[in-house]
Amino acid sequence: MLFNSISFGVFLVIVFLLYYIVPHKYRWGFLLLASYAFYMNLHLWYGILLFLTTLLTYGLAISLENAHSSGQKKRALLLGILPLVLILVFFKTANPVIQRMNALIAEGRLSIQPITMTILLPAGVSFYFFQSMGYLIDVYRGKTKAERHFGYYALFVSFFPQLLSGPIGRAGELLPQYKKKRRFHYNNVTYGLKLMAWGYFKKLVIADVFAITVNKLYNNVYSYVGLAFIVVTVMFAVEIYCDFSGYSDIAIGCAKLFGIDLMTNFKSPYFSFSIKEFWSRWHISLSSWFRDYVYIPLGGNRVPKWRHLLNLLLTFLVSGFWHGSTLTFLLWGGIHGLLQIIETIIYPKGKAHKKHFWQLPLTFIVLCFTWIFFRANNIKDAMWVISRLFWDASRPLNYLKTALICLDMSYLQLGLMWVPVLVLAVYDLLSLKFDVIKAVSRQKCFIRWPIYVLLLVVIALFSPKGIATEFIYFQF
Repeated sequence: MLFNSISFGVFLVIVFLLYYIVPHKYRWGFLLLASYAFYMNLHLWYGILLFLTTLLTYGLAISLENAHSSGQKKRALLLGILPLVLILVFFKTANPVIQRMNALIAEGRLSIQPITMTILLPAGVSFYFFQSMGYLIDVYRGKTKAERHFGYYALFVSFFPQLLSGPIGRAGELLPQYKKKRRFHYNNVTYGLKLMAWGYFKKLVIADVFAITVNKLYNNVYSYVGLAFIVVTVMFAVEIYCDFSGYSDIAIGCAKLFGIDLMTNFKSPYFSFSIKEFWSRWHISLSSWFRDYVYIPLGGNRVPKWRHLLNLLLTFLVSGFWHGSTLTFLLWGGIHGLLQIIETIIYPKGKAHKKHFWQLPLTFIVLCFTWIFFRANNIKDAMWVISRLFWDASRPLNYLKTALICLDMSYLQLGLMWVPVLVLAVYDLLSLKFDVIKAVSRQKCFIRWPIYVLLLVVIALFSPKGIATEFIYFQF
């Protein structure tokens, strides 16, 4: 059940209406059932894996808390984390290994029958695995108490707005909210709906529209050259941001309908002055997860300088592997790790440095370059794109005309595509200073209502029609 589908709209209305009718003491159970129904609508066995994960980590967290020695605690933690890591590695590597074996068979280098099996990656498995592992580690560290009520803990793992792509929650923040008595709050509900509408605008009007052109060129790179690759790479940078932050907005807004506050996941990341700042604004729940559960256990910056720099690189390599075991993702993660090392050397911790305006476009250009590896289907495709970026650039007019031919657009069509992005940029710029939705909500009705209606009309008219497209991060 996708957020951008009619079935989800019907599902959400029913769940929302019943939630405030059900007595408080049963609401956790109602939300739990709704969450499993939401998830198992995608595939029956998804629910089985989710339940087994919940059962395993629930029991081991209690064992961790009851352990009388550090050895017992470490064994319980290992019993909880190791199976999840191994399962995750299996899902991440199985299909690439099968594809590589089939390629070798086709080349005649392996004399066995082709493997036609494809491993079905459960949607959202990385996110609820990470949330469960973070919970176990927090219990191990004594940062949170093991939850004795199985129902509340099961809801913490499976709450449907965040289940498929986060934000990755922390037990100390979410569990108390599930237990607290909630009353219908008009402002919470309207704020949640407005945030969801903004998320749908980003997903449907920008991300899905840009995806058509991006997929066309990146899935057949050898048919194109020049400026078109620069345009679609920038498009992809916008697409992935709008797709994923759009999902986060919908998830946070949806949770708000039930009085639950999920953490902010994006803070205008493309207005960053450095790669380091970018990662403090992009996919915050995952970035902070890697910081707390990978980077810090490796030693963080509390070790010799060379180890500190190595820890940065290793953390981003792990992040790259999390996105996919192919060389493109590992290279993407490695480049970001090296960029972090360079910035750490140039700007040592504790040393104040002035921000210059030119750092904004430079950071964005560097980010777009790294997105080439993220989006390309393989290293060969990525190298082709990079080597052809400035093909025929010495003849500016031909450079531009060739791009329009490759993109199959007129000047007007290409220009109109960026109008919604301009609206997004203004919103993100303003959101650095204040909550835009709250600011609009405080305006007179003859000002705010035309804005609401216009947003809904734009979503209805300009989003691609047909089958709802998956969110990009479902594949991770």
